Amino acid sequence: MLSIPMILEMVMEALFVIVDLYFVSKISVDAVATVGLTESVIMMVFAIAFGISAAATAMVARRIGEGNKEAAAIAAAQTILVGFSVAAVLGIFGLVYAEDVLRMMGAEEQLIATGSGYTKIMLGTNFVILLLFLLNGIFRGIGDAAIAMRSLWIANGLNIILDPLFIFGIGPFPELGVQGAAVATSIGRGTGVLYQLWILYKGSAIIQLRLKHFRLNIPIIKQILNLSAGGAGQHIIGTASWIFLMRFVAVFGSAEVAGYTTAIRVVFFTILPSWGMAMAAATLVGQNLGAKQPERAETSVWRTAYMNMTFLFFVSIVFFLFAQPIIGLFTNEAEVIRAGSMSLKILCIGYVFYAYGMVISQAINGAGDTKTPTILNLIAFWVVEIPLAAFMAFSLGWGPEGVYWTVAISETVFAILCIVVFRRGKWKEVRL
Repeated sequence: MLSIPMILEMVMEALFVIVDLYFVSKISVDAVATVGLTESVIMMVFAIAFGISAAATAMVARRIGEGNKEAAAIAAAQTILVGFSVAAVLGIFGLVYAEDVLRMMGAEEQLIATGSGYTKIMLGTNFVILLLFLLNGIFRGIGDAAIAMRSLWIANGLNIILDPLFIFGIGPFPELGVQGAAVATSIGRGTGVLYQLWILYKGSAIIQLRLKHFRLNIPIIKQILNLSAGGAGQHIIGTASWIFLMRFVAVFGSAEVAGYTTAIRVVFFTILPSWGMAMAAATLVGQNLGAKQPERAETSVWRTAYMNMTFLFFVSIVFFLFAQPIIGLFTNEAEVIRAGSMSLKILCIGYVFYAYGMVISQAINGAGDTKTPTILNLIAFWVVEIPLAAFMAFSLGWGPEGVYWTVAISETVFAILCIVVFRRGKWKEVRL
């Protein structure tokens, strides 16, 4: 029951990019490539957001498990302070270096000229992305995932309505092209954040935030930063590897980038619901360890992983059989459909292993051990994935297919490592 609203929450998160891609694809292939290249970099913001969110979930869940709501409120407020500080630095960087970011990703000058505005807006308003994840992490920690789900309903509803209005200039709205997608998404996410803050302030949630909770608490902030570093490190490692992969794919042209981008978004649409189950496991681990029930925590993780595996197995069958018509929903370009369907077929082969890797790694995070999953990510996605992708794509001459096969292989390695570490049981001994 805890995972159901989290699954719906992550479906809503995936919808942001799916909706943007649908409307942006009506403009041009370069517009789709702009979204893909920018999203590859925005994933670094997601990585940091996931890190702080993991810290918030672990600390708040542990305090709730102990029955200490006041301590949970203090932990929540301090994570918000950390989130605001990080977002300010990232926002300034994005506004100043947006064009350089696209150039670094291998974008052509024409694409940079037409798409840098989109990148500036997305990076400049990164605080709405970061806070949306962070605050949802707090709600997950207290076991009230329904509020997190509702905030994303609001954000997505606005995004779906505003996307075509700002992109195509319908009615009194200005025609902003691909930049309009960024404006609509930022407004939608920002509204969702305001809703979350209002819930925490007025006390509709299990905890209620007041100004006293925002007084700097250095020991707690240090603990948050320590946990966040591990959580963010995991996603930064994974995201950096995705950036390298996108850079490899960019060598083969805009059609390959657009096809790969579309396939990845379709993959994320199904994997993000699985992240909902994974984060449910993290909450159960944190609360059960706080309540001194480690065996119950372990059982919940194995059951969640099995459910996730079953779900992704059936999804992989559908994607493999219907890859071409699925990609065709987002573009009419024959080359993009060819590239996208090829990558989708290969990527979905590793779905069964994705299921166990994501659930178990998040469960260990929920116990307060964010360092171990970071090391496992480093091995799977830097030591294995990046060198193997370069070797298979260029040395063996497999082209973009070599990149896609590498993803399935490295995710399998990651899942096996997670299972081995989890069975050792050291995560049960973590103290927060």
